[in-house]
Amino acid sequence: MTRFNLAASIVIAGAALAATHVAQAGQVVVGQVAPMSGLEANQGRAYAAGMQLLFTSVNKAGGVNGHTFALVRKDDGGRPEETLSGTKQILSEDKPLVLAGYFGNRNISDLMSSGLLEKEKIALVGYRAAEIRPETPLLYNVRASLRDEINKLTEHLATIGITRLGLFYEDGPGAAALIAVAEEAAKKANATIITKASYPAGTARVSPAIEIFTKVSPQAILMVSSGAAAAGFIEQYRSAGGGAQLFAHSGADIEQLSKRLAEEQMQGVAIAQVTPSPYKISSKLAKDFTDAVAKNDKLEVPVSYAMMEGYIAAKVIVEAVRRQGARPTREGTVAALDAMDSYNLGGYVVGFKPGMRSGSKFVELSIISGAGKIRQ
Repeated sequence: MTRFNLAASIVIAGAALAATHVAQAGQVVVGQVAPMSGLEANQGRAYAAGMQLLFTSVNKAGGVNGHTFALVRKDDGGRPEETLSGTKQILSEDKPLVLAGYFGNRNISDLMSSGLLEKEKIALVGYRAAEIRPETPLLYNVRASLRDEINKLTEHLATIGITRLGLFYEDGPGAAALIAVAEEAAKKANATIITKASYPAGTARVSPAIEIFTKVSPQAILMVSSGAAAAGFIEQYRSAGGGAQLFAHSGADIEQLSKRLAEEQMQGVAIAQVTPSPYKISSKLAKDFTDAVAKNDKLEVPVSYAMMEGYIAAKVIVEAVRRQGARPTREGTVAALDAMDSYNLGGYVVGFKPGMRSGSKFVELSIISGAGKIRQ
């Protein structure tokens, strides 16, 4: 090969390599490791569908600063060890800019304690866990905190004169903090938690808890559990003749409950919701969501609150990328999130800053009427 040909080959190879780097730089990868199978599969898949709905809309509109978005997801089946191994695999193979849409108390706790996010300097935006979590660097939630939900539930109970409460919750390392917050909220509402019962983490084995609550008769039971455990609890508690009013945090998944339970079992159940309803146009955000759904005929799961939350998480990620200009990085994404003091998505405000990473205060109640209808 002549010197000229050799030089030309080097130039061509370098140009090809540069083109590859440009193509890779033009796509923002978002990684999700969540339950696509198992007890919480409905919510995990719905959250993913919500993120994909927003990314598809953004990509069709030309992307952001020349970047399009790709969602890469892996199924952990709800198992904490699979969450960690799946995250390591995505980080190694797909090089995501950001992680999003994780589920489960132990899953998230084990991921954080592994130090993997710090090592990779990568943010996790949007997650669902039924525990009181400390504000942690690199972990950003786009919803109200569980503390806010519990306060909303107990405040509502105070307005209707209910003072004798039960607490149903998932057992685990975070249980003590949850109990303390629930008791504090009850006290502020001039109420008392007279009995507590738990179920084993990562399961829906609720029968022992049912026995406890049918022996002691609280006026209302606060339910801080997974959707599968909440459905099992309501079904068995009502079948056992339990008459307390039931108030659940947002993880109860109203769509899963209404699909599994009869109307008479659902009557009077109240569920805290931390996003606007995906079923009515009450804000610009809700209209944007509804319009995106109408334009997409390939949704893999029905519309739900979890899908709306995934849509919100994706909007926050896109905004963090937009604020960085042409060259978004993991460190730049963290900085953009920490500076996102008051981002209005259209009637739903998300704000972060160092020491405050629960991004919203929005909580409203969905109450199932005697006719089986949902009212806010």
